[in-house]
Amino acid sequence: MRVLGIEGTAWCASAALYDAETDSVLIESDPYEPDSGGIHPREAAEHMSEAIPEVVDRVLTAVEAEHGPDAVDAVAFSRGPGLGPCLRIVGTAARSLAGTLGVPLVGVNHMVAHLEIGRHRSGFDNPVCLNASGANAHLLGYHDGRYRVLGETMDAGVGNAIDKFTRHVGWSHPGGPKVEAAAGEFAEDGDDSAPDLLDLPYVVKGMDFSFSGISSAANDAADDGVPVEEVCFSLQEHVFAMLTEVSERALSLTGADELVLGGGVAQNDRLREMLAAMCEARGADFHAPEPRFLRDNAGMIAVLGAKMAAAGDAIPVLESAVDPNFRPDQVPVTWRDGESVARGATGGAATARDPDADRRGAEATVTVAGAGDDRRVVKRRVEKSYRHPELDRTLRRDRTVAEARLTSEARRAGVPTPLVYDVDLADATLTLQYVGERDLATALDERSTEAVGRHLARLHGAGIVHGDPTTRNVRVSPDGAGSAAADGEPAPAPATYLIDFGLGFHTGHVEDHAMDLHVFEGSIRATATDSDPLIAAFEAGYEAVGDDEVLDRLRDVADRGRYR
Repeated sequence: MRVLGIEGTAWCASAALYDAETDSVLIESDPYEPDSGGIHPREAAEHMSEAIPEVVDRVLTAVEAEHGPDAVDAVAFSRGPGLGPCLRIVGTAARSLAGTLGVPLVGVNHMVAHLEIGRHRSGFDNPVCLNASGANAHLLGYHDGRYRVLGETMDAGVGNAIDKFTRHVGWSHPGGPKVEAAAGEFAEDGDDSAPDLLDLPYVVKGMDFSFSGISSAANDAADDGVPVEEVCFSLQEHVFAMLTEVSERALSLTGADELVLGGGVAQNDRLREMLAAMCEARGADFHAPEPRFLRDNAGMIAVLGAKMAAAGDAIPVLESAVDPNFRPDQVPVTWRDGESVARGATGGAATARDPDADRRGAEATVTVAGAGDDRRVVKRRVEKSYRHPELDRTLRRDRTVAEARLTSEARRAGVPTPLVYDVDLADATLTLQYVGERDLATALDERSTEAVGRHLARLHGAGIVHGDPTTRNVRVSPDGAGSAAADGEPAPAPATYLIDFGLGFHTGHVEDHAMDLHVFEGSIRATATDSDPLIAAFEAGYEAVGDDEVLDRLRDVADRGRYR
């Protein structure tokens, strides 16, 4: 099968031919480069209308010269997400070509194509994928017939966040390569291996994250006279550390041991270096495709288009309207099978059968000491080699302090949490009471998720946000911690405990409380086969104890995901 792919979501007009038999890809591209500022939709569309016929003609000319006039078996195009005016031009071109050639038409989600090209080129079976592009930043994983969003930016895409700073200092689009070059110059000019770091916002909420604050802070630093090279260095170190941390959290939540990187920002050497170091420390495999498959390109559209066409996943012309808000989790995955990315382990040795085995989570090693009722948990936040040493020390210290303080305060507010026995700030280590017999993630049920809803409502009532209430951060003792039910009576509800308050903080703001709920529900959707009853039970538990305004705000928070 040979598939012609056409890409034109924003700035790059591109056409490609993928030959499935030889696994070869011919790509022709013509990027739009504005004279100043960012991408202007009207100018980008004008460029697209001129460039698409030219790149398509170059590909078809080369293909027909080698394979003859009937070489193309299907036409695939980027159906979304992207800029509407650009997408409509590409859609029109694809429909015309499919009709002229008499071949099926395939509509491809641009973000899923970024994921699939990484999976295809790496040979990985079921990886977590980090998409890092101009308008996007997503963590995706295959689960229950779709690619689920494990985490995403709650405001700007990563490339747009960087471009916001470069536009502020007067640099032309694209800004990412210029920031990378300036950051490299600053690092090389330093007297030591770790130059000083500016104090910029670092916002991670479970596996979601936010860039708007860091862009504004970088602009302010430049306005205050900080050398632009120094700002670029600190901006990169913070932004890419955030992306690497949430990627590790996704690996830990799912138990996956493969990570692929996609998107134009993935061409940055420092980002790839951080992700490779994190994966090596976890014993996970990492792959980033070659640069021509990272930037927006028709090659990835053609490769995924071929997989979809082979599965019979073509689209009638009358149903082929483009969708500027086409989310990756809206796409039924028809072209592959396989188990869920959620493997059921936590990235270490611990499993449901051996809950006391030492294990490594996203940011800490956990060791169980003692036996029976004398068991204690020793939790040590490990150094992260991928992070700047100063940033790493600050995060490990601050999170250890927050966890010790908020775990105790939550307990006093009536929320079941472990007792804190000892705190060693120098070693970022806590000694905690052993609670529960397993993580909630190993066996989700409605009674437990309802209990979590009640716990979070009480926590919020005390003015505390957990910050990372995933199913891995809830411990459960089935049947009321081992108590037996009398004949004819229902079994006692599982005893549930909230743990790991390292990302927590004090606030009475409804927005932050709603974000806690969003994080928990996201972890359920990413790992449960039938998530709706579990989420309904969770929200019912919260509603029984908490503020209805938080549940109302939850809908607004969820809608802030990309392309909602």
